[in-house]
Amino acid sequence: MEVSRHWRLKQQRYGLVGEVCPNCAGKIFPPRDVCPHCQAEAKTPFQFGGTGEVFSFTTVYTAPAGFEDQAPYTVAIVKLDEGPLLTAQLTDIENSQVEIGMRVEMVTRKLREDGPRGMLIYGYKFRPQVAVALA
Repeated sequence: MEVSRHWRLKQQRYGLVGEVCPNCAGKIFPPRDVCPHCQAEAKTPFQFGGTGEVFSFTTVYTAPAGFEDQAPYTVAIVKLDEGPLLTAQLTDIENSQVEIGMRVEMVTRKLREDGPRGMLIYGYKFRPQVAVALA
């Protein structure tokens, strides 16, 4: 991935910034020019909370190029609390412990190294949600 593309996607990758449709209030991730719900123009930024639940998952044993050193790893479809579904790698959990419906939260982690210079690419992954103690 070239540096310019990585720079353009930084809000989406590090902060789960998507869009909200001003017409139907649908939450959109990743950002798109047109709302998939009502086809209106959607350009209003929206900060997702970063929490949701595992909707579906699979464990990858034969990884694609660039991810071989991480196999086996689990990839999940996460349903964010605000509604959109997204695909992300799970972290901080054994593959055998993942369950549909488990609560997860977004964390920033190393995704891979890119190119001969070894540029580190970071982005979002999800881990089991950590309980917050109320004072």
